[in-house]
Amino acid sequence: MDELDRRTLCALPNLFDIWALDHQRPPPGDWRAWVILGGRGAGKTRAGAEWVRSLAEGPRPRDPGRARRIALVAETYDQVRDVMIHGDSGILACSPPDRRPQWKASERRLIWPNGAEAQAFSAHDPEALRGPQFGAAWADELAKWKKGQETWDMLQFALRLGRDPRVCVTTTPRNAPALKRLLAAPSTVQTHAATEANRANLAPSFLEEVRARYAGTRLGRQELDGVMLADVEGALWTSATLAGQQQANPPPLDRVVVAVDPAVSAGKASDACGIVVAGAVTRGRPQDWRAYVLADRTVQGVGPLAWARAVIAACDEFGAERVVAEVNQGGALVETLLRQADPLVPFRALHAGKSKSARAEPVAALYEQGRVRHLPGLGELEDQMCQMTPQGYLGQGSPDRLDALVWALHELILAPAAYLRLPQVRVL
Repeated sequence: MDELDRRTLCALPNLFDIWALDHQRPPPGDWRAWVILGGRGAGKTRAGAEWVRSLAEGPRPRDPGRARRIALVAETYDQVRDVMIHGDSGILACSPPDRRPQWKASERRLIWPNGAEAQAFSAHDPEALRGPQFGAAWADELAKWKKGQETWDMLQFALRLGRDPRVCVTTTPRNAPALKRLLAAPSTVQTHAATEANRANLAPSFLEEVRARYAGTRLGRQELDGVMLADVEGALWTSATLAGQQQANPPPLDRVVVAVDPAVSAGKASDACGIVVAGAVTRGRPQDWRAYVLADRTVQGVGPLAWARAVIAACDEFGAERVVAEVNQGGALVETLLRQADPLVPFRALHAGKSKSARAEPVAALYEQGRVRHLPGLGELEDQMCQMTPQGYLGQGSPDRLDALVWALHELILAPAAYLRLPQVRVL
């Protein structure tokens, strides 16, 4: 730095190639769409704004750039203006004084000193893209566009200027059909980063708060880790439902159980052994009972005695009064393994007489009634829940975590409530 002259030092803040994180750099190769997936605050907007700058600006302020006409598309016109153009990481904030474009609000255009133009569009009005043509486009938060596929299709027809028209998409991943189709296209490349990747530019208190509240949850995996979550159409649970069931700490619990869906084989390719800990408040009428899913201690790729020890460790950690396990495949072996780990473990064997989806439906009803809460750290379990449909499980592998959850809530809520509803026999 000491060896640089004053003019070079003044230019450094605007040379984004020096400061950019890996996920903010355009990938090499021949691509049509570059999708930047990231958590909140991961630097997606800055990457999009700098990419637009790199196309619009030339070597000197009035030299032509690689693109003369650029489309800026967000869910609404206000979001184009407030985030993509005037935002803290928007185009104007990133531009040096001698190359800063002028925003003409009445025309919804951004005009650079060299004559390059960017025009604002709303995803609520895809027909506005019918007619104009562009050499590049920046699409922000595509996953939340209400008319996502229609707007994206109109934008593709408009990208027809120049030798190599391209589009940059910056978005938090959501399970939106338009985004899923885009990511599956062979002409699409992507970069990805979690919120933590940009921690140097974020308030420490923000990171501490959101991690404490959302780390390990399904919402946290999407909004902080930037993970594309797989919601299945017609699933018994949805991301929105589970997001409303989060709770930091449980109240005093009347019962705690550890439920096990045993693995019948060992090795890296074997199914996991689902181990879920749940508790319940069972005071008052059965319809007032509430359940709390405390932890997911599922293990995979370990031998039978290892997962049995993991079950006993979960019992000791949470003070569980009983272990319940499905024994359709393992038979007496499941109890034998658990008693090798702890001869005095309270154990109940459960036999599955219905399909997985049929067993899961009454548990899903408890969630619909607002009678189940999730503590942090259950993201992988929640992923499986959002892929279970009345027709069966549509995810990869076996829903071991979900099976264990179903058995836990059956033991805590459904079975006792059904027993109390039985006609009482009067003994003379």
